[in-house]
Amino acid sequence: MELGYARVSTTTQDLDRQLTALSQRGIPDEYVWSDKKTGATTDRPGLTALLSYARAGDTVVAYTLDRIGRNLRDCLNMVAQLRDRGIGITTLADPLPIDTSDDSAMAQVAVAMLGLFSEIERVFAQERAAHARAVREAKGVPVGRPAKLTGQKRDAALAAVHSGMSVRQVAATHGVGKDTVYKALREERAPVGGNTDTDTTGSPAEAHTGGA
Repeated sequence: MELGYARVSTTTQDLDRQLTALSQRGIPDEYVWSDKKTGATTDRPGLTALLSYARAGDTVVAYTLDRIGRNLRDCLNMVAQLRDRGIGITTLADPLPIDTSDDSAMAQVAVAMLGLFSEIERVFAQERAAHARAVREAKGVPVGRPAKLTGQKRDAALAAVHSGMSVRQVAATHGVGKDTVYKALREERAPVGGNTDTDTTGSPAEAHTGGA
């Protein structure tokens, strides 16, 4: 039996292209597992569940090899472990065809090469991100996601809380999470150039709102 696996690195990415390819392969939805997790972590419940379900004679089908392995060593270990269990791996869109049921030397080289290419690209991506971060810091440009409440919008949100509106209502009105409103309240109370002993759990804001 063929079992499908799809993965994207973040929750903001979608799995549609991979899921469509698996469906076109003829794999029913109930035999497809997926994760929205970076490949750099082993905490991938979808893959864990798939590997627990798979039995000898099954084949794990993925869009590309880097959807399965974290790095070269992980890919090779995964191939070896599944082969020992009588389970194969096939990919659909790799430039080098992957089918671990093929024991030929070229098939094994293809697995190693694709795993290596994925690892190199991951390292380069990390280096590019680190360089971009360093450039922004050198220019005094804020690093990270932009603040969700700034300027007049932040002032309006704080004024609404102080007037008696609940944090939940203020957050919904401005399209942000409650934690963002609590953070604005904490920053408002923080002394300039230092920290505050205000509870960071958000409870000070409750004193203004009577609860979120």
